[in-house]
Amino acid sequence: MPMLLHHAEPACALPHRKQPLGSRTGYQNIRQAQMVCGRRPQQRNVKNVYLTGGRAWFQFTLQMPLNFHTAPGFETLQLHGGQHPDPNTKARAVPIFQTAGFVFNDVEHGSNLASMKTRGYLYSRVGNPTVSVFEERMALLEGGVDAVAASSGQAAITLTITAIANSGDNIVTACTYNLFKTTLQKYGITSRFVTTYDPADFEAQIDDKTKALYVEIITNSDGTLTDVRAMADLAHRYGIPLIVDSTFAMGGYIIKPIDHGADIVIHSATKWLGGHGTTLGGILIDSGKFDWRKSNKFPSITEPCISQDGTIFAEKFYPAGLAMFIRAELLRDTGPCLSAMSAFLILQGIETLALRADRHCANALAVAQFLSAHEHVESVCYLGLPEHPSHALALKTLRPGCFGGVITFCVKGRLQNAIKFLESLRLASHLANVGDAKTLVILPFVTVQAQLTEDERLASGVTPGLIRLSVGIETAADIIGDLAAALRITFDA
Repeated sequence: MPMLLHHAEPACALPHRKQPLGSRTGYQNIRQAQMVCGRRPQQRNVKNVYLTGGRAWFQFTLQMPLNFHTAPGFETLQLHGGQHPDPNTKARAVPIFQTAGFVFNDVEHGSNLASMKTRGYLYSRVGNPTVSVFEERMALLEGGVDAVAASSGQAAITLTITAIANSGDNIVTACTYNLFKTTLQKYGITSRFVTTYDPADFEAQIDDKTKALYVEIITNSDGTLTDVRAMADLAHRYGIPLIVDSTFAMGGYIIKPIDHGADIVIHSATKWLGGHGTTLGGILIDSGKFDWRKSNKFPSITEPCISQDGTIFAEKFYPAGLAMFIRAELLRDTGPCLSAMSAFLILQGIETLALRADRHCANALAVAQFLSAHEHVESVCYLGLPEHPSHALALKTLRPGCFGGVITFCVKGRLQNAIKFLESLRLASHLANVGDAKTLVILPFVTVQAQLTEDERLASGVTPGLIRLSVGIETAADIIGDLAAALRITFDA
């Protein structure tokens, strides 16, 4: 059953009681929980109290969440998740804690914060109250137990991979990221690329050094929808986690990969979460469902950490051992933290996420139907079209009527006409991004994929004339009118 996490005030203290190895719940004293919460929880609903990054977390079933009479839906959580009105000022909006550091009560307090013996905030590189609200809200929206924010989606990916893989290990993926191909390889982490999302092709690349399967929920080039359940079952047979880049699923609104077996979910918060093209950010969500202790594949999480006084993250912070290792070790040591202001701006976007997602999807379907019927359009890839290979899976697994906000298509005449078409558009903006409230368009072959070889681009489905259209929330007729006019200019001249 999904859990609702309630955030205790960071100034409160709760002595940690180590959870026994193998314990699935690790109950702590209810009286202590009452002290930290400042209110009496329903004892029959308290599942666990444990520490993360200077914060005390309380897990309650969604059957009786605190402060609500009913189990909150997605739209309610996107507004209220992870935050209560500020106790001192009574401010309703999330405050921006624009500070690098936080004052200690005394030397002992500072020492205890640094050694993770008590809660509180030490330094904004590893924890900030504004950022914490964003993290907790995303954990709620995706159904995870904890989340770690980062300065970008790429930073979130890097933190995740380097947490579970070491030199000599490999990742199996169908995503042709330069990060996987080049940068991580410099540190001895290799990637084994497959060209399809067929689980059999992934399985053929797995060996005893494979530490994870990494997939996109909806692929960037041809809109293939990943069968998360099939991929998760495959990964778990080999004792490794499934990591899902779920950016195109709009913050869990279209599909929640964790509900289908994913272990880690990653978002570029720059896209639909922020939603307005103003702010870079990323986040990773720890499902808490993967048992890192069952194998000897993940020593960073399951063996004593020499820089944390021998802490075993998988035990001390179960079930959020991965998230806590990333926060306490990698975020601290490599520093790709999200700023408080960026977290605030992304939270502003999340408050209208469901409304925007519905409009993005409705507009995208209307645009895809227009393009697929146009005489000068050679091909259209969009999950909402019946002819798309993943359409049947989409009908089974996605939120009804929501097939995403990105379309790829080719006009006849390929690259030459594609260039003319793009340069004839007046409403759509020609730039490298997706998930903006405004409609965006780009030729990936000569821009965002240009660092790849031609063979690599073609293998990933990016052909010279492929156009990527991120459909915005403007009036649908205006978007279609802009496309129609550009097609007319391109082919009637």
